[in-house]
Amino acid sequence: MLFGRRIGTAGEAPAHVTWLCDVAACTVIAALAGLAYLTFTDYGLGWDDYTHSQYGQLLLDYYASGFSDRRALSFVNLYMYGGGYDMLAALIAKVLPFDLFETRRLVGSAIGIVCMIIVWRLARRLGSPIAGLIALILVAATPMFYGHTFINAKDAPFAMAMTLLLFALVLALEDYPRPGATTVALFGLGLGLALGTRIMGGMTALYMILPMAVIVGHDIREKGSKPAVIALGVFILRLLPGLVLAYAVMALVWPWSVVEPLNPIRAIGYFSQFFEKPWKEIFGGQIISVPDMPRSYLPTYLLMKLPEILLLLGVAGLVGALAVQARPDIPVGRRAGLLLVAMAIVVPIAIAIATRPAMYNGIRHFLFLLPPICVLGGLAGATLLYWLADRSRIAAAAAGAAMLVGLALPVSAMIALHPYQYAYFNTVTGGVRTAKKSYMLDYWGLSFKQATDELLGILDERGIQTPEGRRWVVAVCGPHPPAEVELGDDFLTTWNTKGADFALMLNEFYCAELKAPELVRIERDGVVFARIYDLRGRDSQPMFTLPPIQ
Repeated sequence: MLFGRRIGTAGEAPAHVTWLCDVAACTVIAALAGLAYLTFTDYGLGWDDYTHSQYGQLLLDYYASGFSDRRALSFVNLYMYGGGYDMLAALIAKVLPFDLFETRRLVGSAIGIVCMIIVWRLARRLGSPIAGLIALILVAATPMFYGHTFINAKDAPFAMAMTLLLFALVLALEDYPRPGATTVALFGLGLGLALGTRIMGGMTALYMILPMAVIVGHDIREKGSKPAVIALGVFILRLLPGLVLAYAVMALVWPWSVVEPLNPIRAIGYFSQFFEKPWKEIFGGQIISVPDMPRSYLPTYLLMKLPEILLLLGVAGLVGALAVQARPDIPVGRRAGLLLVAMAIVVPIAIAIATRPAMYNGIRHFLFLLPPICVLGGLAGATLLYWLADRSRIAAAAAGAAMLVGLALPVSAMIALHPYQYAYFNTVTGGVRTAKKSYMLDYWGLSFKQATDELLGILDERGIQTPEGRRWVVAVCGPHPPAEVELGDDFLTTWNTKGADFALMLNEFYCAELKAPELVRIERDGVVFARIYDLRGRDSQPMFTLPPIQ
């Protein structure tokens, strides 16, 4: 039965198997770090990058001024979020020989790799060195996760913090009712970073309800009610120092949260309602206002955006984690840990379906679901290999080869899409070619970097100088601040084509195709991501199919 025995843990596996798996995992991590360093400058800016970079500097100014410069505590709506990533990137940019936005990409990739390491260690802890290795490869080969680590200032760091918190809670459940000092410290750090990045990190308390019920129920049956209640009290008391640490960490990365005691509650109220001017996105071929997305939004995107191998192993792992709850021969701490990881997947999906919040930009807000899915996928993959190896080494080898083929599909797509891995749709859905008709691909406008680089190259190659007495004027359908950063000081962006020299256009449903010569076309897998038109000497044309949100 799936997860029926704890095969191949670090203490039980043959030494050479443990060594080989751990060496392979370290090799994968080193390769990912090297790849990130070689490619981080390829990734463009998204809609929010410029504002987030300002927030990071304001937070540094807040601390450098001895808390007297309070601009960070009222900056647009970002003060409602933590700014740990923004602050760290702004600080590191003062040391590294890269500009601020390049440094943000590098720091993001580092945070992503840290998250992958935690996934490896968690799956290894719950299962075996092989489970850890498979989980690590699964998360590294998930284009949605890999791509967002470079570009996402909130959701990728939040995923890392939530994964660290999950790891700490699994350790705490294993050591129930007396988690050690290291576990408590990890718990405090993870919880503080999670809450200090997005207040919704508090939903982790919901994950713990059923795992705690499993442990307390077991204690009541085995020892009686009074010892069970005493053990629960001891457990809570042992975690209290972690709560204190969590508050301190939250205060550091999100100072607004502690300026007034009720500010975190105010943030919950703020985010419980859609707080921006509503816009529309395309989903399933229909143009829908983001507060009105159907309940199927998240499940549909998970089925379409996750690689097939991850879906298969992840679902198998989820079933296995739930099934072992009926196995009293398995230690209760381990059963509770597996249930916790399962709840880290089930609870957020159930909440999203039940409450139907405003949803947009695919599943970027739900990146924190992917690490636990990969953990359970790693456990399922390892269990399958062990089960087959007990019966036929040939069958086990065939299953391993099938997994490698399954992994090769998203990896090859990641290479073909680079640096737009976040736009990936899986093979079963037809990839980006088919998805383009009904869903958004480059919703953050990352392709503007490559498009503007090519435009600058064309102007330089042709010896075309900036018009005398003025700057180039570029009509932009897409995010303006990234376009301005990429184009430089010789260009002025505008929201209409009247008087514009060029038009920089995302190939999304809200951008029109213009009747003008095409200077630049950015394509991946036969799909156009962005265009630049030459408008010099041409009449004004509508460039939006829908009114732009300015």
